[in-house]
Amino acid sequence: MAAEQRKLLEQLMGADALAGKVSKRQELSLNDARVCKSYLVGTCPHDLFTNTKQDLGLCPKIHSEGMKAEYQREKEKGRDFTNFEIDYLRDVEKYILDCSRRIDAAQRRLERTPDEIAQTSSLLKDIDELNEGINASVAEIEILGEYGIIDRALKEFHAIKVKIHNRQQKEKELRIINDNMGLSGHQKLQVCDVCGAYLSRLDNDRRLADHFAGKMHLGYVQMRATYKELSERLSHASQYGRPDRRGQDRDRDHDRWARGRSGRRR
Repeated sequence: MAAEQRKLLEQLMGADALAGKVSKRQELSLNDARVCKSYLVGTCPHDLFTNTKQDLGLCPKIHSEGMKAEYQREKEKGRDFTNFEIDYLRDVEKYILDCSRRIDAAQRRLERTPDEIAQTSSLLKDIDELNEGINASVAEIEILGEYGIIDRALKEFHAIKVKIHNRQQKEKELRIINDNMGLSGHQKLQVCDVCGAYLSRLDNDRRLADHFAGKMHLGYVQMRATYKELSERLSHASQYGRPDRRGQDRDRDHDRWARGRSGRRR
């Protein structure tokens, strides 16, 4: 409730009005740690998924339209903000990695487990053996009938009925396993490789279009595109940067970011 009230007040009064004294423009600079660098450079992840299943809540840092405008002015004058861009890249990367982990986990839940594979193989083997037994009993009944051995033929007929009943039970168990394989079941689910949501192969075009045009999916589309563009640009800047102090600082920041990525991959 408090978060909803704060959002409403922010819409009416602006984020700066709720930040108290620390939000006053004269007390903050662009480099202030309390200022959201992701908001200045691009789009803060906290603003991408409001009112979705992935709602991140309010950003703990300050979003100021005035400071964003100042950032743009300073950038146009040639001021180097590579350290801001690296902070933004790290922020975006954190949420992309988290989404990718959810996608992997969701995909594993849809796959057939070793236990399901073993049960399926065992049931198929039992059904094959029952079919062979039924066929053998039918052939034996025909022979017994030709020789007039009625009592044995009736016993064999009863045995066939038992085998048919057992086969039906095995086939029912097999259908249940196949119908509920992983989490897919009747839904025939698959995982969206962009946002990690479950999609049904049975969905019509309208439902699929609604998903791909949805706020959560588009948010991750934007985030992944931003990450790709920014990481490529920063890598290029590191290779061809200016040999001045700001360039050295920028390269040092980028090297730190690159080492962090390498450590996470290991």
